[in-house]
Amino acid sequence: MQTISGRFSQISIAAAALLGISVGLHAQNFPITADQKATATQVAQTGVPLGDLAPNAPDTYTVKRGDTLWAISGLFLKNAWRWPELWGMNLQDISNPHRIYPGQQLYLEKSNGRAVLRTRQAQTDGPPTDTVRVSPRTRFETLADASIPTLAPNLIEPFLNEALIVDEAMISNAPRIVAAQEGRVLLSRGDRAYARSQYGAGSTNGKPLSIDKGEPVNYRVFRNATPLKDPTTKAILGYEAQYVGKAEIARGESVTGSTGKDGKPQSEIVPATIDIVATKEEMRVGDRLLVEPPRELLNYIPHAPSTTVTGQIVSIYGSAVTNAAENQVVVINRGARDGLERGHVMAILKDGERLQDKTDSSRTPIKLPNERNGLMMVFRTFDALSYALVLQVTDGVKVGDRFVNPN
Repeated sequence: MQTISGRFSQISIAAAALLGISVGLHAQNFPITADQKATATQVAQTGVPLGDLAPNAPDTYTVKRGDTLWAISGLFLKNAWRWPELWGMNLQDISNPHRIYPGQQLYLEKSNGRAVLRTRQAQTDGPPTDTVRVSPRTRFETLADASIPTLAPNLIEPFLNEALIVDEAMISNAPRIVAAQEGRVLLSRGDRAYARSQYGAGSTNGKPLSIDKGEPVNYRVFRNATPLKDPTTKAILGYEAQYVGKAEIARGESVTGSTGKDGKPQSEIVPATIDIVATKEEMRVGDRLLVEPPRELLNYIPHAPSTTVTGQIVSIYGSAVTNAAENQVVVINRGARDGLERGHVMAILKDGERLQDKTDSSRTPIKLPNERNGLMMVFRTFDALSYALVLQVTDGVKVGDRFVNPN
């Protein structure tokens, strides 16, 4: 006899698989757009055209530890970013794109000009029947989920911890380190220092640093907010703050009373006490503090924007090199206000060469067409700017290069 809770579990699992939501001991809700939901529903029924398969796509594949969804999809598809369109799995198997495990066998099924990827081989023995045989299956998962990620976490996680784009007001009004113990010039992990908010304790214009309940105590420390300009218009789209480490508030700001030399009472500002808990490079007086944001989920659903998006590369993150290579991060001049979201895949274009037509006696200037140079995926968006990871590239990517929707 099937219990109500058992039926509910089956329905929940199937729905979660269809919508691309994690199922496990500690389910997580991944952001799903209406377009992604529609695609998942359609593809779970129809699969992809055979023409979209890679020439040497295997019929079966066993998932190995260290695999990523991107790498596996590259075995099966010409365009790896379209892997959500390939998973046409049995939804009752808890087998959605976010729950593929080492040791699982994947089967490529081809029928009527379409292909789907499943976790169970189709049963062809015996006469056709409308009866569906269901067997109970149990999966045990540790709290450290063993499912393979979309991309190798080490490619993006450092930038989620470090990269930050702010506006001029945010960085100029951010609390700052004002002093160190024993007159130290440089601060490293384990050191204690002192910081003030922009407005100061007791001010009516803002909030002082505090350890009161509900107030943030974990901060990232930044320096040198670099303006990021649109390559064409030269307008400043935001400021990229240079990450130097992390600090924790040990004591909040306060104001104490004292007696001045003239015998009159006066107030004194006592800065907040901070402990340096992590450093990328040594900190110093004047560095700014910004509240540690919530940890972001390291899972992405690659998909093309639903509307046409074009733009340019603004900068190459954390590098003095001229050209970005594969697995490097770039800043682009489009953000949330332009409709970009996490997981959007964009095609990078190489600017066509400008030259003279030597077959023309008048040496007419010509410009060769822009050619596709690679792919990048947006993994973090701000208002007018976004960070994207270069996933594939033929030649180096440089500032000013353009990007468009992928084909």
